[in-house]
Amino acid sequence: MTDYDNIMHLANPTNTIAVLNRYGFNFQKKFGQNFLIDENIVEKIVREAGVTKDDFVLEIGPGIGTMTQILCENAREVVAVEIDTKLIPILKEDTLRYYDNVTVINEDILKLDINKIVEEKNNGKPIKVVANLPYYITTPIIMGLFENHVALDSITIMVQKEVADRMQVGPGTKDYGALSLAVQYYAKPEIVLNVPASCFMPRPNVDSAVIRLNRYQTPAYNVKNEKLLFNLIKASFLQRRKTMLNSVSNGLGNVTKEDLANALESMGLPKTVRGEALTLEQFVELSNLLAK
Repeated sequence: MTDYDNIMHLANPTNTIAVLNRYGFNFQKKFGQNFLIDENIVEKIVREAGVTKDDFVLEIGPGIGTMTQILCENAREVVAVEIDTKLIPILKEDTLRYYDNVTVINEDILKLDINKIVEEKNNGKPIKVVANLPYYITTPIIMGLFENHVALDSITIMVQKEVADRMQVGPGTKDYGALSLAVQYYAKPEIVLNVPASCFMPRPNVDSAVIRLNRYQTPAYNVKNEKLLFNLIKASFLQRRKTMLNSVSNGLGNVTKEDLANALESMGLPKTVRGEALTLEQFVELSNLLAK
């Protein structure tokens, strides 16, 4: 059994700098790399993710392994997916070398067959995803996990505070949009931790937040055509200042302006309504009316 007390944890500036200097590592702006240097925050993230010894955890973007170490000490098994080739020797030969329950994969998470990993490593049962995500790729990663129907228990992620806010807001707010609706369709979002920029190296220009998305294990909504629903949502927010009649009829090939007008009327909504005024329930009802 590994003696975790003797392992050098990375979540502080001294140990992080020591590892970076040892390997002559330079931060890659294109990968949006910001490493956590606050052990208290790292432990809180793992705790909020509810990781136990029964869990298989997928970590996206482990960096030098700061959070991976704590995940390994709390989970049954961890797979860490890192795109930056220069970080692989640090992870495999140094910071994670004492852990026997972790697999490091050098791959782009957007190109990886996650369903295959879940099947092989967890018998297809729901997994927990934990990540400190680069801001530029947050939405594609989250939507990729949901739209590919990966067996998920929850996703606990550190993202830009503004993005976390966007995921949990409702209609009528400036942050409400396609991401809010898509996340809330699949999961219940909850911001569990706010993280100041000072907790990272290098220090980002914005504050972050940790949001936990608890996946609905059975669909929360009865939708006739999921693809139509999401096309409808996306089209509604492409041009926020336009009414739905003008923005959607251009973006939904086989739905005519008349079809949309009739559906809105049957729901008691004015023809001048905009997408940001509709709740998720109303979008579901509207898409079901339009699904022929």
